[in-house]
Amino acid sequence: MIYLKLKKEPIPLSDPTKISTASILTLPAFSTMLLLVCLLGASLPVLADTAEHVIVCKEEGRFAGWPGNNGIWSWGDEIVVGFVQGGFRRAEGEDHPIDPDEPELTRFARSLDGGQSWTIEKANFEDENGVQLPPVERTEPVDFSHPDFAMRLRMNNTPPGHSRIYYSHDRCKTWEGPYKLPLFGLPEVMARTDYIVNGPYDALAFVTAAKANKDEGRVFCTRTTDGGRTWKWVSWIGPEPKGFTIMSSTVRLTDSSLLTALRRKEGMSHWIDTYCSRNDGKTWTLLGERVADTGADEGNPASLTRLRDGRLAMAYGVRAEPYGIRTRMSTDQGRNWGEEIVLRDDAGDWDLGYPATVQRTDGRLVTLYYFNDGPNQPRYIGATIWTPE
Repeated sequence: MIYLKLKKEPIPLSDPTKISTASILTLPAFSTMLLLVCLLGASLPVLADTAEHVIVCKEEGRFAGWPGNNGIWSWGDEIVVGFVQGGFRRAEGEDHPIDPDEPELTRFARSLDGGQSWTIEKANFEDENGVQLPPVERTEPVDFSHPDFAMRLRMNNTPPGHSRIYYSHDRCKTWEGPYKLPLFGLPEVMARTDYIVNGPYDALAFVTAAKANKDEGRVFCTRTTDGGRTWKWVSWIGPEPKGFTIMSSTVRLTDSSLLTALRRKEGMSHWIDTYCSRNDGKTWTLLGERVADTGADEGNPASLTRLRDGRLAMAYGVRAEPYGIRTRMSTDQGRNWGEEIVLRDDAGDWDLGYPATVQRTDGRLVTLYYFNDGPNQPRYIGATIWTPE
């Protein structure tokens, strides 16, 4: 695959859409590529020259995946990311190759050096078979402003359609909970970890719910102002789709403004939209499509990160050849986005992505995701450390 320092999707030379194969074969490869770009009106992504790839968790015969669902937290150069681990079993078609006969276990990876090296930790809220403690009601307020605080929101299968909240005050070493997240009168609530702390007892969470027909999904905003004892409905983010709108990633722009990136599907199309709220989540406005295609048939969520200099980074997986991890940057609070940057495009299979990104103390970004080296190879957690230009 050849890339130019332009933007959007790469065009393989083996797919000369709109011009004849005969004319392609008479041209040198580089001239062919330039002709394709001109004729198709397409542009190609930029390679991230600073990208450094690190293995976080990789075990033979094991599946490790979905960090974007399970939360990421950082304190300077100390980074913790959640993920799921299970047995690997090669699946056919669109199924994930995780063995349904083995338990799915919650795991946390911790780095103390800005993502260069990692250790793996077990979750104290489940046993060796992945069975979790029963949920309880929260009676005492949580101090969200604690310097070592972390919150985790996650859907649960027992009973189906319910979601749980967990709190930590020691940088994810131990967790309190699970506590119940209300159903808000909805058929199902499928929470992933996406929240913003406003104050000691005040936080917003952004959660996917089932639509009226009980299919996933549509994203809504909920709020607690009493330290997690109760959660109140705030708003839907966008109208109910025919397909789905799921898996938000949200950042605060100003005291009253929020920006969220949503995974979208309609028919066979998969893309990423962004919505903005100017009144702290009460109402939302669609800003538009930000990634046109994250892979036909599958798609992928985005990880939205606000840098210390005010810029935004959006990382996402692409489940179409060349399979890999990409990102875009915005310098104007998400109104416009720069060219697509390829962090890596060397995966051997579509089953990847679900990124989560933090900025370390030297300004470099650490983007975590799950990845693979081939269809019959284990799924593993990887990290790319890169410099936003």
